[in-house]
Amino acid sequence: MIIMKSEATKEEVANVVKEIQKYGLRADVSIGAYRTVIGLVGDESKIPFSHFTVLPGVKEAFMVETPYKLISREYAGMSGPDIENRVIKVGDVEVGGGEPVFIAGPCAVESKEQLFRIAEGVKKAGAHILRGGIFKPRSSVHSFQGLGASGEEGAQQALGWLREAGDTFGMPVVTEIRGEGQVDLIAEYVDLIQIGARNMYDQDLITKVARKQKPILYKRHFGAGIEEFLSFTEYMVAEENKDIILCERGILPLGKGKSYSRYTLDVTAVPVIRRETYLPIMVDPSHAAGRRDLIFDLSCASIAAGACGLIIEVHYNPVEALVDGQQQITPDELEEVIIACRRVHEAVKYRKNRD
Repeated sequence: MIIMKSEATKEEVANVVKEIQKYGLRADVSIGAYRTVIGLVGDESKIPFSHFTVLPGVKEAFMVETPYKLISREYAGMSGPDIENRVIKVGDVEVGGGEPVFIAGPCAVESKEQLFRIAEGVKKAGAHILRGGIFKPRSSVHSFQGLGASGEEGAQQALGWLREAGDTFGMPVVTEIRGEGQVDLIAEYVDLIQIGARNMYDQDLITKVARKQKPILYKRHFGAGIEEFLSFTEYMVAEENKDIILCERGILPLGKGKSYSRYTLDVTAVPVIRRETYLPIMVDPSHAAGRRDLIFDLSCASIAAGACGLIIEVHYNPVEALVDGQQQITPDELEEVIIACRRVHEAVKYRKNRD
């Protein structure tokens, strides 16, 4: 990191950026109220830091130990005394702005009628953003792969339904991307692009999605540590896209014997990640639980831990769902979850204000 003097001119900042580029690296310039901080993106072993300390306008240059430099609170705090949480606009919805945001909809879009019926229900229940799976990553080749698996025409039709449903009920929309070949198509229709847990490690995919400069919902892999998760997030921020919403969706169960849930929700990750980065973090209780009777409890726990919102799978009749019916709740149950979570949020806010 290179910290500029408070009185550094624009020309001096530009000169430092040019020097960084000479070494084949990129510069992330953060202009704060008190000073300008320049982060280096690339192989830092090529950089002689002593060279930068003598450039006009430079106050100091040093290494930041954490591997996720650009999204760290340490980096954000260098530009001034106040470390702000990033608020991300998804359509007209603010994620990370103080009030919990709820994303809801079917695990998979099965038909236009099904999608519109669920969209109407989740909107009435209080959801802010509509989700709907078009391309479904499935463990079994014999499972329903989503309408996108039928070819580009089927994918466009389903994405068109999702866009239309969002516009009809006044909600931004999100769907999961499964491969690089879908980036342009999905970006054309949605307000928020979801990168699922299975693709957390796909560096080519996440950088290509980031270059679209659209908000991204980025899920932690069920076997990834927190440092690893944030380090891969850095790839997207290095593409000059800081509109990343992190998502905890459960890790692999530990120990032997019977597992009582699909995954283990790592609630601890929520406050830890909030302390490490300024990016907002949501929770997906549906995939963590794998069973609908746990959604209410896990949702409340997540909001109490500091999550900025939830993404929940909803179906008007989960038994009829073609995908993951066992973990989907009804719109009426979603309304109960949202009411309870808002009360939890108010209780947490009251305690913080009191302290």
